[in-house]
Amino acid sequence: YRHRQLGKSGCDAAFEWTAPYWLGLPLSETVLYEVHIGTFTRAGTFDSAVHRLSALKDLGVTAVEVMPVGQFPGRRGWGYDGVFPSAAQDSYGGPDAFRRFVDACHKRGLAVVLDVVYNHMGPEGCRLAELGPYFGGGGGSPWGAGLNFDGPDSDPVREYFVQSALWWLDECRVDGLRLDATAAIRDGSERPFVAELAERVNGLARRSNRLIHLFAEHLLND
Repeated sequence: YRHRQLGKSGCDAAFEWTAPYWLGLPLSETVLYEVHIGTFTRAGTFDSAVHRLSALKDLGVTAVEVMPVGQFPGRRGWGYDGVFPSAAQDSYGGPDAFRRFVDACHKRGLAVVLDVVYNHMGPEGCRLAELGPYFGGGGGSPWGAGLNFDGPDSDPVREYFVQSALWWLDECRVDGLRLDATAAIRDGSERPFVAELAERVNGLARRSNRLIHLFAEHLLND
């Protein structure tokens, strides 16, 4: 099975999937194990992490939750200061290595949930402000300037982050997203960004006949 199309991220989407018919897991069968790729193995890469998946399976884990891997400055970090939300960290192996990791998980019956950060961008190396009205949402958060999800010219900004989510879910076949700190996504619009994102993800799930889950971390416990 070879997925042939030009990825929306600009990355070649052609990839040799060995488990193309994996359709996901119901929540009732989901046992999450959180993984930081940079410290999960000595090499700290997607490919080296594959060698530990069978041990997770034996442990009773059914889903691997990967901490953020959107491109961030330097070679190691927590991942929460990413600056390119649709680019898999190059020091971990880049997008094809990430897809090999996802494919290896699916071959072993493991779902993959990816932690994504759509409430702020990292302070070092981010160039979005030079390209458009990406910032200005409600005064920001302790981690950085707020993103423009409800102000003037916010529609393309919202679409940029929706397409980021769909890149991971569609072209990388991730089974779910953990949305970091959703209370810090300032959006007073009639149709909040998180709601729009959920609708678009549900549409992808229906079209592809897959189980795709969104997990919202909400620090106000709402």
